[in-house]
Amino acid sequence: MNSYKSVVETDQIGSNTVISDFCVIKRDVKIGNNVVIHPHVTIYEGVEIDDNVEIFCGVLIGKEPKSSNVLSRDIEFKKTIHIGKNTSIGTNSIIYYDVSIGDNCLIGDNVAIREKSNIGNRCILGMNVSLNYNVSVGESSVIMAKSHITGNTRIGRNVFISVGVTMANDNNFGSLGYHEELISGPDIRDYAKIGVGAIILPSVRVGENALIAAGAVVTKNVENNSQVMGIPARHVKFILPGNKK
Repeated sequence: MNSYKSVVETDQIGSNTVISDFCVIKRDVKIGNNVVIHPHVTIYEGVEIDDNVEIFCGVLIGKEPKSSNVLSRDIEFKKTIHIGKNTSIGTNSIIYYDVSIGDNCLIGDNVAIREKSNIGNRCILGMNVSLNYNVSVGESSVIMAKSHITGNTRIGRNVFISVGVTMANDNNFGSLGYHEELISGPDIRDYAKIGVGAIILPSVRVGENALIAAGAVVTKNVENNSQVMGIPARHVKFILPGNKK
């Protein structure tokens, strides 16, 4: 059912799908069955939405990244987006082109997901989370409210990232321009846990089942099963692998 107050240019819409007032759905958008699109949603060409997805008010899907000639890196992307079944996207979130979101995900309000990012199945992104370009999030991982995941970051499976965590990817603050070998975010392995307000610096590897305490500043690699804390973060003790949850 489409509202007469919306502009819907695609005919690739499944059964029992509801498009509410004041939406703009461009051509070449594929929408599955039992999808609910709330008012004031904009979806651009090349987006594919699977069954049972719910998209809340004010969401923009298919934003084209622009450099405005001020970025040192070249912007490359495909004009495609895939949103998996049973996923919910919160109010006023923005999803750029060249993004894939898995099944059964919960994307909170005011979330921004930049180009070339991939989110696995059963993930949660809390309110005001930002994912910069080329971020990978493994299945069943959780990123809590107001955390920033920097570009070129890898997050494994079953990772928990608490509130207000910040990451960086360039030790030279952009002074050397953009080179792939220099610009590298953290590599966070499966089952790692990161406490409230932690800061993780460029190219740091956080080992499997590691635990980073609240407020820690992580400047070097963290071993598997290691708990670290402090500024700079230092090893405190090892955690038994059996403590994985």
